[in-house]
Amino acid sequence: MLPPFSWSEAATNWQFAPVVTAFTVVLAALYLWGALRVRRRHPRRPWPLYRTIPFLLGLLVINLATQSGIGTYDDTLFWDHMIQHLMLIMIAPPLLVVGSPVTLLLHASRNPLHTWVKKIVRSRPVQWLTFPAVGVAAYAAVIVGTHLTSFMNLVIEHDAVHESEHVLYLIVGYLYFLPLIGNEPIRWKVSYPVRLFLLFIAMPVDAFTGVVLGSYQTDPFVAMEPRSWGPSPVNDLHQGGAVMWVGGAAIMFVLIMVTFFRWTRETRPSASMGWLELARRSSMAERFAEADPAAAVPTQPPARAGGGAGRTIDVDEDEDQLEAYNAYLKRINRGQGSDSVAG
Repeated sequence: MLPPFSWSEAATNWQFAPVVTAFTVVLAALYLWGALRVRRRHPRRPWPLYRTIPFLLGLLVINLATQSGIGTYDDTLFWDHMIQHLMLIMIAPPLLVVGSPVTLLLHASRNPLHTWVKKIVRSRPVQWLTFPAVGVAAYAAVIVGTHLTSFMNLVIEHDAVHESEHVLYLIVGYLYFLPLIGNEPIRWKVSYPVRLFLLFIAMPVDAFTGVVLGSYQTDPFVAMEPRSWGPSPVNDLHQGGAVMWVGGAAIMFVLIMVTFFRWTRETRPSASMGWLELARRSSMAERFAEADPAAAVPTQPPARAGGGAGRTIDVDEDEDQLEAYNAYLKRINRGQGSDSVAG
């Protein structure tokens, strides 16, 4: 029987999972090797830290969720079990997606591996799996199916099912967030309004699951590991529902705000945005014209070759445009600063 839960106990009471440790260590080593290889091959354009750090943090979250006290108490406390689920499906996958491991592999590899990876990324099965609607449907089905059905009993009774559930969360979370916050060279380039919508519709799924769990008057699942401390099974269940509802909504809100902020800094048009894109760019042009009339951003920049909703993203080109845009903002800021001093 485990001692009463406390955050100090959770920080010190770890359980070693050799498969998870080996998997994350190998991934971290391969990722760092690829980053160093890109740095050697392109010293003026090394692999950015803003991608490396999130990816390594994502691997760290996987270890914390499965091997720290969160993983130790996941068979004893239901609310702890739910915290683990949020870490594996809503925190670790977005961090891994931001790390852009596929793009790193393409930059660091040579033929025949380079060609082989591109063929896989452009294959029909990958196009189907990375289709945004498939990711949303899979996310909703997994959240509801693993918490509001008898599948939860299998998870409690069988360790193999429990470990498989962890893998399922990571895969589904990665596929869900990949086209929405990622920058990989997949076929689907989703407009920002659609990204925000697909992120927003996941919040009712989390809320519905949490409300249902919080409405039970008796514990519908198989009893977890015995303990003589902590909340009653029903209160534990209600606390788990609150974690899913409030915690899931908070995490998704952060992702929505980050995506919205990225949209406000976007300078490239997208035909799929329609009138909303035209209004956004017109407003941006007016603000830039007020700050620096000679350097106003055009509302309709020249179309790039190979454009379209289904084209492959050129990550290098995106980085060049972002650097030019940042330099432009610095010029505006300097101009505003000199105006304020003169006034």
